[in-house]
Amino acid sequence: MGSGQVTSSVPFEFQGKHVTVAGLGVSGVPAAKVLHGLGARVTVVNDGDDARAREQAAELEALGVTVRLGDGATLPEGTELIVTAPGWKPDKPLFTAADAAGVPVWGDVELAWRLRRPGAADWLAVTGTNGKTTTVRMLASILGAAGLRTAAVGNIGVSLLDAVLGEEEYDVLAVELSSYQLHWAPSLRAHSAAVLNLAPDHLDWHGSMEAYARDKGRVYEGNRVACVYNADATDKPSTEDLVREADVEEGCRAVGFTLGTPGPSQLGVVEGILVDRAFVENRQKNAQELAEVSDVDPPAPHNIANALAAAALARAYGVPASAVRDGLRDFTPDAHRIAHVADVDGVAYIDDSKATNTHAAQASLAAYESVVWIAGGLAKGATFDELVTGAAKRLRGAVLIGRDRALIREALARHAPEVPVVDLDRTDTGAMLEAVQEAQRLARPGDTVLLAPACASMDMFTNYNKRGDAFAQAVRELGA
Repeated sequence: MGSGQVTSSVPFEFQGKHVTVAGLGVSGVPAAKVLHGLGARVTVVNDGDDARAREQAAELEALGVTVRLGDGATLPEGTELIVTAPGWKPDKPLFTAADAAGVPVWGDVELAWRLRRPGAADWLAVTGTNGKTTTVRMLASILGAAGLRTAAVGNIGVSLLDAVLGEEEYDVLAVELSSYQLHWAPSLRAHSAAVLNLAPDHLDWHGSMEAYARDKGRVYEGNRVACVYNADATDKPSTEDLVREADVEEGCRAVGFTLGTPGPSQLGVVEGILVDRAFVENRQKNAQELAEVSDVDPPAPHNIANALAAAALARAYGVPASAVRDGLRDFTPDAHRIAHVADVDGVAYIDDSKATNTHAAQASLAAYESVVWIAGGLAKGATFDELVTGAAKRLRGAVLIGRDRALIREALARHAPEVPVVDLDRTDTGAMLEAVQEAQRLARPGDTVLLAPACASMDMFTNYNKRGDAFAQAVRELGA
């Protein structure tokens, strides 16, 4: 909310409350403005004290908000509620002090959920280790094709606070939620929700795989119509396990999605057709055609899974089959997600810079038969043995960049010793051009040169977008 002003229809339960906002940035500043507009006495605490933080602090202080820079550990006296940025770890001293004092902690998602107006739009929620943004944008496209007023919100697109407090009215929202956001959203209750997949990620934040999965599973709590899960998952805990453990409303159903032939109460694929055996009459015998695999862009296996999950949530909301097809056809994927950059001398160059962890890279590698793989960056505590073992038969070669490339090189030596490896001892941004040139040298006509780093980018680039841009520019220079 730009001004922090809210309409009189929002309940003023925050009037006079002492609320501490933990963290500035993309969620903290809007939350502070909204809470101030609701009449709360707001103090913002922030670990950093850089130029950007001081600029944001000055903006808030001009409204009458108190800001403490460089001190995010101490609980301000009299605090009755903390609203935290999602990335703040649960073990921070601020939250330990809040717990001891009996002060509740909410995230910005929890705040938005509690500020919804009577008759507000339903939420269709999506979480998972990979594929969230694509699935939510597919879902919004499908809902829009059905003529519904909708938006992709949460971790993407429109902010949740703007969506629930703004003037625009929505019928239903497609909501992307991270594990961080779900951890701090205890009362969220979606119409229907999906957990796309589970793989080790952000374990430094959550502390364990069990805690990470538990936070993901919060998205199913209180679902009214459908809990959508990945029926192909073999890891434990699986998304189906999370459904079994969820406390849902009576009548809510478990709905699986699979790349194979679907059983009753599932969506799946039959002879190149996406089909629904969950939201049809007599699902024991009947199936509804939704779309063709060729309607999904790109038609890589993990992206078809995203489309099925989006379709399941849309069908749970009552969307007709024709809108699923039209929405998928209208959908354009974001940049740096298995994006075809160019063909040079019979070799395809694919930018999947968004594959910032091993699970995402595994899905990307599985989409191509013969790959020269460009990988490396910040490993975030990941190991690569399972990834390399699964991809070994597809690898023509590998080019490694970034700070933690040795971890991938060692996994390749153990599990794919016959694969030629180029280890670039560079972490400057110019290394990408050399990486692409080396990949071109290794590739043969019919191969795919695939940037799927399996690592974060910040050792070399500002973000994965800049890394993907550097790859695309290097490819363009090849073909010049």
